[in-house]
Amino acid sequence: VQLQASGGGLVQPGGSLRLSCAASGFTLGDYAIGWVRQAPGKEREGVSCISGHHGTTYYADSVKGRFTISRDNGKNTAYLQMNSLKPEDTAVYYCAVKYGSSCPRQIWEYEYWGQGTLVTVSS
Repeated sequence: VQLQASGGGLVQPGGSLRLSCAASGFTLGDYAIGWVRQAPGKEREGVSCISGHHGTTYYADSVKGRFTISRDNGKNTAYLQMNSLKPEDTAVYYCAVKYGSSCPRQIWEYEYWGQGTLVTVSS
């Protein structure tokens, strides 16, 4: 089981980035997949999740209306489109999966994690 997150980088406030999470060694469609971020000096925070079968989406209040999570089960890949980025979005972003269709209530329920990709929002 492997998750490879990519797409991070440096962006100015108000800009956009799209993160990708490529899964290998398992069928992504059997899992809920989410994005979790960790800002410097802070605890990990769940950002968004998309359920396995119905594609139900969940967002943290801090990103609602700005971020969009999606998945392409045929490509075994999930995405996080981030628009209107703010300096407080600066963090390492991890993708993670939980077996079964439902998103976890707590981030510690995720079973497998990717290595993280750094997003820096700064002018």
